[in-house]
Amino acid sequence: MNYKRFLFAILILLIIISGIYFIGRENPNNSVSSPEPSNNSEVTKSEGSEFLMDTLVRVRIHDENSEQVLDEVLNKLSYLEDIFSKTIEDSDINKINLNAGVKPVKVNEETYKLLEETNKFAKITDGVFDPTIGPLVSLWGIGTEDEQLPSEKKIKETIERVEYKKIEFQENNKIFLAEKDMSIDLGAIAKGYAADYVISYLNEKDVDSAFINMGGNVSVHRDKVDGSLWNIGIQDPVRNRGNIIAAVEGEDISVVTSGNYERFFIEDGVRYHHIINPETGYPARKGIISSTVISNNSSYADALSTSFYILGVEKSFEIAQEMEDVNIVLLTKDDKAYVSEELKGQITFTVDDLEIIYR
Repeated sequence: MNYKRFLFAILILLIIISGIYFIGRENPNNSVSSPEPSNNSEVTKSEGSEFLMDTLVRVRIHDENSEQVLDEVLNKLSYLEDIFSKTIEDSDINKINLNAGVKPVKVNEETYKLLEETNKFAKITDGVFDPTIGPLVSLWGIGTEDEQLPSEKKIKETIERVEYKKIEFQENNKIFLAEKDMSIDLGAIAKGYAADYVISYLNEKDVDSAFINMGGNVSVHRDKVDGSLWNIGIQDPVRNRGNIIAAVEGEDISVVTSGNYERFFIEDGVRYHHIINPETGYPARKGIISSTVISNNSSYADALSTSFYILGVEKSFEIAQEMEDVNIVLLTKDDKAYVSEELKGQITFTVDDLEIIYR
């Protein structure tokens, strides 16, 4: 069976079991529209889902042109996948990787902008966020049919091909990877950028309200159609999917979580997850089991949730407190939750056996 389709089938099954699903009609976007009670009688609700960027994307639009907006949102997300994916033959990223050490590649404006963003986060995190982590991701293969525990020698050899400073930004939207066998992987930021890209479109069209769920990345546009705030759940990293450990209330925000429960394998009793530290070449082990970032910028939230998982509690708060509109929730394996002070009154925890520490 095609591996991507197998993943899609598993995701659909999990969503049905947990009761979080969309009822769709047969059309290209699996979408459905219905009247939406509100102060504006013309507002309707349209919702749909597609498998994009290696996850099940679910979108809900509340607007008088909801169906048209939904179609355009899914089209925009599909377009971004086509240029950001490292596995699509004609994508910008695949072309850059194939020409590593050979020649520069002219890319779409969105790809160039996103790579500039990755460069910024690499500097903020002293290289812990590194878009050239592709060789290590491929070596481990976590979440694929080829997952393995590599030898220490192979890991050390592969680390030599991971270095964000070797991405060259040239004129006319040209990108060059300076050394052969380097490769870019945007898995830690592409969904965040895509959410921001869509939110920008929703603002441009003055859409009433919207909810976008891209796996562990949730973004909301404005408040709910009835005027109340959204409540966005944070997945419990210990219990089965669909169980939340906390809920964040807000509007015009993104809530992005990285955790060791998403993709992993176990060998000799040791769990090897997909969040790899580019400095060591191994899955991160700083005592964090879930890292959540809340921000009105989804790119920030996406890139930093991964980085904070790797960096640990102290360095993560040091960075977050220096940035505007970046709040965090870090869950550790000793049943503690380290939470930004600014989230008091905005976050509600659903479990009792957790020590909550505001900082």
